[in-house]
Amino acid sequence: MGGGRVENDDNGVKSKKTVFVTVGTTCFDALVKAVDTLEVKEELSRKGYTHLIIQMGRGSYIPKKSTEEEGVLAVDYFTFSSSIADHLKSASLVISHAGSGSIFETLKLGKPLIVVVNEDLMDNHQCELAEELAERKHLFYGRPQTLNQTIQSMDLETLIPYTPGNAMPVAKIINRFLGFPDD
Repeated sequence: MGGGRVENDDNGVKSKKTVFVTVGTTCFDALVKAVDTLEVKEELSRKGYTHLIIQMGRGSYIPKKSTEEEGVLAVDYFTFSSSIADHLKSASLVISHAGSGSIFETLKLGKPLIVVVNEDLMDNHQCELAEELAERKHLFYGRPQTLNQTIQSMDLETLIPYTPGNAMPVAKIINRFLGFPDD
């Protein structure tokens, strides 16, 4: 069950392992609420994560901030940032909405990713992209109400790095979605 150990540095000090949550420019309170629950925080802590940073976008739900001493994880949040690239780079795990920009930016950095689908969005073609990438073992995929189980069962060892380059498989999915025949 990979990913359960806490990494220690040479001095035996628990090293910082950050989970970065992003909802992009949307409002996705269901995801922010889900990561703000005690069971999800405890599960992340059991997996060795120490910090939780939530980019909450336009959401109105305010997560509870805490320091490492106070809670299971140190928790911080912000609404928007000119660039989430630094947060993505320093993250040990990313939990993201199903926006293709966030998905591909995270995969390009080689970061483990859980995509959580916003079921409130109509015509949710983002689900199909996330499902397809999950089937190919590039990421984990879930819903706000199943986030805890997704974290519990995720095994980072099973992920296959995503290598951008061959756009044909993705182009085929898009063409199929648009109703064009496969060549």
